Amino acid sequence: MVKKILVIDDVKSELDLISHYLEEAGYVVTGILNGLEAIDKIQSDRPDVIVTDLVMPDITGLELCRKLKKEPSTADIPIVACTTKDRKMDKSWAKKQGVVGYVVKPCTAEQLVDAVRSATM
Repeated sequence: MVKKILVIDDVKSELDLISHYLEEAGYVVTGILNGLEAIDKIQSDRPDVIVTDLVMPDITGLELCRKLKKEPSTADIPIVACTTKDRKMDKSWAKKQGVVGYVVKPCTAEQLVDAVRSATM
């Protein structure tokens, strides 16, 4: 079965590139430019995996993670961070918020796809 991936990034060019990498790997991808819109989309069309930037306006990727992990209906959706934040502390904090995969931008298609595959195992 083909996995549905929801990609959230407020930078359109980044969203397009990440989506392209995942589509080329055979995933069905939906892209959203805003964390608040993503919450509605997740409720209406539950993805198999979420790939999110951590630095976004309105609601950060970490706030989104906390919100999703508190809700029983979304708590089990794997979340992969794809972000420019590269400090050890950032990675540690993200894992505490429920992130299961962490990829630092700029990333290769292989790095991103590997993180998504690992998140679904």
